[in-house]
Amino acid sequence: MSEKYGKDYLYLIWKDPESRRNFTVGALTKNGGYEFQYGFEIEKAMGEGFQLLTSFNDINRKYMSSILFPAFSSRLPDRKRRDIKMILSKYGLEQYDEYNLLKKSGARLPIDTIELIDPIFEDEEIIDRFFFIAGPKYYLGCEGELCDKAISLEVGQPVELIEEPDNAVDPDAIKVLDLQGNHLGYVPRYYNKSIKSSMARGISFACTVAEFNKNTTCNECIKVHLTSVL
Repeated sequence: MSEKYGKDYLYLIWKDPESRRNFTVGALTKNGGYEFQYGFEIEKAMGEGFQLLTSFNDINRKYMSSILFPAFSSRLPDRKRRDIKMILSKYGLEQYDEYNLLKKSGARLPIDTIELIDPIFEDEEIIDRFFFIAGPKYYLGCEGELCDKAISLEVGQPVELIEEPDNAVDPDAIKVLDLQGNHLGYVPRYYNKSIKSSMARGISFACTVAEFNKNTTCNECIKVHLTSVL
């Protein structure tokens, strides 16, 4: 959980549909009430085509509310769904809690290119995160279509994180390999710098396959579980 100055944070991420590059464009915080404000890479993202959310149309304003903003709560499954217990169980939740479900699920929808992520702060000592690796369709041998030809992975299988400073697109890139050396994809860009900073401070990580589903989208094919090792 990402807490700082008594606030719990989620970062708003936008993925450019053309380049598939992730941009951090804002932060949602909780401390009794809720706050949302644009920041970080918002100007770069707008230059690439990101449009401000209808509910938050002022780039300089700090929005405040006593309840979770409908712009985010509306992205969650209805608590009255027949299968809601199954959905909550998937995310390790025993009861319906909007903010925790938002944090666990990322509120991803198939109709747009935004999600909310639990950030990793560079001074965190205890790190425990789940995330989908980026770009697996380019490395699994399936070409994004031939799922039966993809490299096989097992839940619980360890994977390695290897820094790639000579990456021409992103010098902070961290690639994900299985123990046979097969390249599976990359750590999402929004986690790169924090993980690299942690590594530089001597923190080691354990990373294992949490989900491997060949029958889902290429953006949600391999979920991994990352934990710091003290």
